[in-house]
Amino acid sequence: MKQLTFYFDPISPYAALAFEALPEALAGHSVEVVYKPILFAALLQALGQKGPAEIEAKRRWTFRQVAWLAHAQGVVLDPPAQHPFNPLPLLRLAWACAAPEGQPGDTPGRWVVEQLFHHVWRGAGADANDAARLAALTERLAPAQEPAGDAVKQRLRSETEAALHLGVFGVPSVEFEGRLFWGQDALPMLRAALAGDPWFSSGAWEAAAQPRPGIARRH
Repeated sequence: MKQLTFYFDPISPYAALAFEALPEALAGHSVEVVYKPILFAALLQALGQKGPAEIEAKRRWTFRQVAWLAHAQGVVLDPPAQHPFNPLPLLRLAWACAAPEGQPGDTPGRWVVEQLFHHVWRGAGADANDAARLAALTERLAPAQEPAGDAVKQRLRSETEAALHLGVFGVPSVEFEGRLFWGQDALPMLRAALAGDPWFSSGAWEAAAQPRPGIARRH
């Protein structure tokens, strides 16, 4: 069975849409998906970037585009009352629902991830960090570990750092056989890789990313 890793932060509408579209992208293939919640803001800080919602024109485009994508996919996507918001309570809850690192089941399962995304993006516009809603979500998920405990906090930090080291720079990102596929719109490309498209073994993957002669890059 093939394995891929889905890196996400529930703050991202693109991650929510990719999560909904992933089963169709993987249809016909025997694939195990490992879900890894990471802190998107930490990626941005490490790379010296602003989030899409922090640039007003980009924020407007982002929410127009994700509204269209949800319409095109036939799924519900209700932006929360505040965005961006602090996703740490949800990220920690996700890891708290998994077993301690190194034990069987040490990453959150699809149902847990689905509940997180639905809490944010199918909440009829409610505040994702509303205390009563978070309490109800926590009760429903029944985490095996303490979400505010040191072990969970450290797991989130270490997984985010590991993702950065791997080259993850945004969410959603999917790792498959050492290659990273970024964004909801990369799912067709991922499906082609799963199907064994010869483009991926021809050297084109590496060649496409190399500097072109005569083109200077700014640093």
